[in-house]
Amino acid sequence: MEKKAFVIKAQVEEIVKTYPTPFHIYDEKGIRENAEALKEAFSWNPGYKEFFAVKATPNPFLIDILRDYGCGCDCSSLTELMLSEAAGIKGEDIMFSSNDTPAEEFAYAARLGATINLDDITHIDFLEKTLGYLPKTLSCRFNPGGYFSLGTDIMDNPGDAKYGFTKEQMFEGYRTLKARGVENFGIHAFLASNTVTNEYYPVLARQLFELAVELKEETGAHIAFINLSGGIGTPYKPEQEPNDIRVIGEAVHRVYDEVLIPAGMGDVAIYTELGRFMMAPYGHLVTRVIHEKHTYKEYLGVDACAVNLMRPAMYGAYHHITVLGKEKEACDYMYDVTGSLCENNDKFAIDRMLPRVEIGDYIVIHDTGAHGFSMGYNYNGKLKSAELLLCEDGSVKLIRRAETPMDYFATFDCFDISKRLSDIDRDLRITEGQALTEKVAGRAACGHFGEED
Repeated sequence: MEKKAFVIKAQVEEIVKTYPTPFHIYDEKGIRENAEALKEAFSWNPGYKEFFAVKATPNPFLIDILRDYGCGCDCSSLTELMLSEAAGIKGEDIMFSSNDTPAEEFAYAARLGATINLDDITHIDFLEKTLGYLPKTLSCRFNPGGYFSLGTDIMDNPGDAKYGFTKEQMFEGYRTLKARGVENFGIHAFLASNTVTNEYYPVLARQLFELAVELKEETGAHIAFINLSGGIGTPYKPEQEPNDIRVIGEAVHRVYDEVLIPAGMGDVAIYTELGRFMMAPYGHLVTRVIHEKHTYKEYLGVDACAVNLMRPAMYGAYHHITVLGKEKEACDYMYDVTGSLCENNDKFAIDRMLPRVEIGDYIVIHDTGAHGFSMGYNYNGKLKSAELLLCEDGSVKLIRRAETPMDYFATFDCFDISKRLSDIDRDLRITEGQALTEKVAGRAACGHFGEED
């Protein structure tokens, strides 16, 4: 599969007049088309709902787009719950799936009316002590242990994961919850990450559907929903075939009819919690080549670094690269593409074949729409970049300004350096002819969330 950028050189040259590189940019048209396809793929299930995994791309402008297709939010922390509430999402439109959870986060989730997904059997007592009651609807996360395989291929190792109830604990937990007044139950599981195959969801569904039947028969619990969670991946490499969500949805439908319908469980709602599938292909990190280095290897130094995209440094993950304006040229030069962190693993690509690259060229790093910006950090005092939205009409909207040095220093308010920092910032304004903070921020303030153009 050929990977094409959704922006071209001329667009980027125009964008950087207002928003300097590096920046993340998202494709509204692609996001909408994908969300519509997912909705159609599971339309056979009347209770179906997608709870977008906020951790993948925590931006309220993008969450607002997904709301147009009935999506809720999957949250795993206090701040993700707060973001969802601020975006107008409350109650049963929030799934709270966390682990090692502080009491105040359970309390806040309950106050919002979110559906709580318990990660461990000991959390039953902890939640009841925290709230003084148990909600009428609760979900439990299942971990079958061992290895998860598709055919002869081992996909992941749930037995080594810190998450979830054992099968025996699921039965004990359901009995305990039912005895304490819980009326509606959910089952949740996440057994493999970033699967690029149409087979994962149907195989997972069969395991969970069969477990649901057993739980109903042995505990008498009413299974209200089964949450297939995430795991549907994106084809980061050009040779990979993308998942077909409609094929996946129909295959889950067949398993539903084979397992749940005969058991009298045709009212069970299907939920998903997709992050990577919803956003990854529709985000680019755009960066500019600012240095070349010729030593034992050929290096390209760009103005982005692992602060902007951690996955290659952290996992050795592959992200495809397009040199804008040189899409048709032969890839006959080998480079390491690096950032400026004082860490040798700060490389977006190693021994990557690209066209001949020159200082000033703009590079698109593909598939950064999920777990890209959100995994950023501030090592070396580096600042997170802006996030932009390429709107359906071709215009570009700032949906998160870039961090400024004063943002970085803001948490030093317990140490009296604010006056000195302000003086430094003032001096930079004079020296540079404009505020450095203004330059880094992209020369524009972010619009109010939900504001009409």
